Amino acid sequence: MIIDTRYNRLADVLVGFSTELKKGERVLIDAFDVPDAIVIALIRAARARGALPYVQINRARVSRELSLGAEEAQYSTLAGFELDRMKAMDAYIALRGSENIFEASDVPASKVQLVSRLMKPVLDHRVGKTKWVVLRWPTSAMAQQAALSTEAFEDFFFRVCTLDYGRMAPGMKALAGLMARTDRVHIKGPGTDLTFSIKGIGAKECGGLRNIPDGEVFSCPVKDSVEGVLQYNAPTVYLGSSFDNIRLVFKRGRVVEATSSNTKRLNQILDSDAGARYVGEFALGFNPHILEPMRDILFDEKIAGSFHFTPGQAYGDCGNGNRSQIHWDMVCIQRPEYGGGEIWFDGKLIRKNGLFVPASLRKLNPEYLLGKGR
Repeated sequence: MIIDTRYNRLADVLVGFSTELKKGERVLIDAFDVPDAIVIALIRAARARGALPYVQINRARVSRELSLGAEEAQYSTLAGFELDRMKAMDAYIALRGSENIFEASDVPASKVQLVSRLMKPVLDHRVGKTKWVVLRWPTSAMAQQAALSTEAFEDFFFRVCTLDYGRMAPGMKALAGLMARTDRVHIKGPGTDLTFSIKGIGAKECGGLRNIPDGEVFSCPVKDSVEGVLQYNAPTVYLGSSFDNIRLVFKRGRVVEATSSNTKRLNQILDSDAGARYVGEFALGFNPHILEPMRDILFDEKIAGSFHFTPGQAYGDCGNGNRSQIHWDMVCIQRPEYGGGEIWFDGKLIRKNGLFVPASLRKLNPEYLLGKGR
């Protein structure tokens, strides 16, 4: 099969830079509604490094049908052998395409929660025990979400996904170091006045190793420290439902009030379990190619000049111990055209209207990342 050279370049990034596959390592390629050609490109790229590729093919309409009739015994069995398979893997690469982002919108909340709860051990092992990377795949549906032609969106996708992520390294290191030393965070903006602590949590740099596209540094609030109100301005889709203008009010770390364009469904999700109303991640996004929301979180959470504040599960060494079956990256953009805003660390202005202020962090601003500045 003759494969688009862009597919081969992307496959090389995923097996070389992102997962650094080595001879004899097992990698699961998890493909959701993507062309066979990119799966074949990944198989060939993995073999070229001496790795052993395994493939799982998924289809959204089939997954929806299974979820509609999900039963405890059925999914506990599925989770058992999926966990056994994941434990046999050294690495995991997921490509997630979609012709309809609302395919699961009519799956009852109770069924979604059942599937999420039973499959969570598989997710936890994959995140905590394997080398992994997850990316979307460009489709006509995604092009529509981005308000672009299919060709223009494909060009955008491959430009973003093959960005020189190494150029982010100095700025990310400086930001992660600063966050690791920070106690109090204060975020201001239209409808937003939020304070919390990240003392002792640490911070993680994300420059193409786990998500493609990438471009964020994340930490996590001390669980009961969050106080105030946060007005998000990026639309979002979660568990097959669409939400706009999410507004959360926090008291002692917990969401005590939640409203949006879909308030009832929002609160159903936040009531999924005891941890869903606490925050499991705080991150700053700075990918210079991603400027507008398109209801796809792997892109939207990296928007230049944005931050996300995430109800639900905390992951990795930079977590606060919160546990939940949800992890919902809600995004607020602070560039001037979105109303602006400020982020303060221990009384010092760190970012204003989407641009980093301290000299040590300016290498995360678009001018530098796009090669236009020093």
